[in-house]
Amino acid sequence: MQKSLIVFFTVLSFICNAQIIKTKRGIVSLDGTHVAKISNRSNEYTFMDLKETPIFTVEFVDKSIVDSVRDSYVKINRVYNREKTLDLDYISPSAFSGEEKSAVYTCIKGLKIIDERGINIKNLDDLFKNMPKRKLDTKTKEAYTTRTKIDRLNLEVNSVGEILSNGVPVGYFTNLPVSFGSDDRVTDKTFIDIEIYDAKSKYIGKYITTTKQIKTAGGKTFTLYREMSGRASILKYPTYKAIAERMAILDPNFIKIQEKVIVGEVVKDGVEKDKK
Repeated sequence: MQKSLIVFFTVLSFICNAQIIKTKRGIVSLDGTHVAKISNRSNEYTFMDLKETPIFTVEFVDKSIVDSVRDSYVKINRVYNREKTLDLDYISPSAFSGEEKSAVYTCIKGLKIIDERGINIKNLDDLFKNMPKRKLDTKTKEAYTTRTKIDRLNLEVNSVGEILSNGVPVGYFTNLPVSFGSDDRVTDKTFIDIEIYDAKSKYIGKYITTTKQIKTAGGKTFTLYREMSGRASILKYPTYKAIAERMAILDPNFIKIQEKVIVGEVVKDGVEKDKK
C-alpha cells in the first residue's frame, strides 16, 4: 500500500510539474503564457523577446564526419556577438519532431534559457561563460579521431591517378575505369578491381567495384558505402580520394604523415652550391 502511494504521488507530481510548450505563428508559449518569438531562415532560428528584439540564434548542423558516421548538433550565437559560437547537443520532444520544436524544446528544457518570464539573459550569459561539453558516443569520437588523421594527410588524386600527401607523391591507382579524369567518383560498374600501390610500387590493396569494399594486402576489409535512409545516405559513388583516405587508415604504413616537405641541398655538376 505504501509503495502504491509513493508511485501515485510521484506520477501526480510529474503531471503537475509538466510544462505545456507550444509554438504557433512564431510565438512561443509556456503553460499558455507568451514567452518569446521565433523566426527561421533555412536551418537557423532566431529567438526574440516579445518586443521582437533578436537575442540569440540556434542553427542546426548535420554533417558527415567520415564514411557513414554523421554528427548532428546545434550552434548557438548571441546576436550582438557573432564571434563566439557554442556547439551543443540538442533534445527533441519526440522522435518525429521538427527542427523548430527541437530548438524551442532544447532552449526551455535542456538549456533553461527560456522560462515563464521570457528569455533568461542571466542563464544565457552563464551558458557562454561556462560552456558545456558535448556528450559524444564512442563511435562519433572515433570518427572524429579518424577525420583528424585524414585531414593531416591532406590527400589528393591527380589527373594521372597519382596519390599525393601534402603535395608529395605517395602512391597510385591502377586499373582505372574509362570515366576517370572526367569524374572524380567511381561510377563505372566494372568487374576489374581498382588497385592501389605505394610510391615504391608495393601492392597496398584494392577497391572492389562490385561490392564497394576496400581490401588491404594484409586482408583487412571495409565497406565504404552502406545503404542507409534519410540524411545518412552517403558515398553511393565514392571518390578516389575517399578510397585513398580509407586505405591510409586501414594500413598505417601506407602513408606517413609529413607536415613539411624537406628539400635537399642544390647540387650542380657534382658541386654543392654555396648557401646564402
